[in-house]
Amino acid sequence: MNLGMKSLIAAAVFTTLVGCNATESNSSQAVPSAIAKAVASDNRAEKNRARDQYRHPSETLAFFGIEPSMTVVEIAPGGGWYSEILAPLVKGQGTYYAAHFPADSDVGYYQRSLKGYKEKVATNPDYSEVKITEFAPVTHSNIAPQGSADVVLTFRNVHNWYMGKGDEGVLSAFNAFNKALKPGGILGVVEHRLPEHRQLEDQKSSGYMKQSYVVDIAKQAGFELVASSDINANPLDSANHPKGVWTLPPRLALGDEKAAQYKAIGESDRMTLKFKKL
Repeated sequence: MNLGMKSLIAAAVFTTLVGCNATESNSSQAVPSAIAKAVASDNRAEKNRARDQYRHPSETLAFFGIEPSMTVVEIAPGGGWYSEILAPLVKGQGTYYAAHFPADSDVGYYQRSLKGYKEKVATNPDYSEVKITEFAPVTHSNIAPQGSADVVLTFRNVHNWYMGKGDEGVLSAFNAFNKALKPGGILGVVEHRLPEHRQLEDQKSSGYMKQSYVVDIAKQAGFELVASSDINANPLDSANHPKGVWTLPPRLALGDEKAAQYKAIGESDRMTLKFKKL
């Protein structure tokens, strides 16, 4: 049995233990037609569509219960991979907040990413109703009007907050999500998964996080885990690579070195967790 499979087994056992209200789901969930249509849109960039086999947007959004009439907040949308789906999905019926990097950041990458995102949403009518807000752990927490959001989504971001500001950074992020959500609102989290048997120290540089850690932080911030899913699981990923998660696609941090091997593994093993604001 490889380490990736052990990771999945440990995660499943953990989910069973965290509370009797949490349920385990597989990837066979029916996808609503509105989500399927948004994912199938020709307006999505071809390079983004090519990653659907790893990111499973249809199944993921269906699992989180996204509906066109909802107020949805996406945290750190980056170049807009999920924005290409979410913005058109809720346009005209709901509201989409893109909580991007702060405009006053002195980090060059953040500034370039925010500029590129603003240009993207300004030049395509699909994004005409996008509301851009700001988010950064500890310093920028007003991602949407307080108590207004039906759903907050974060995709592969928790490790960045942990590597940047440790427990304080992650907890402040989850507190911000709680503040934006309505009572009973949903928080959807997708994150690279570190096997439970690994040392907590490995979270500092690998880009992988323990599922138990994420669930505990969410609990501290006033959330209850209601379901987890194997939609974005990858049993081929050992989570033990020379340059952490960035060794794998799409980054391939080692360049041509063993590129075929890492491409065969695919993108990372990921937890997919659905929380409810208490």
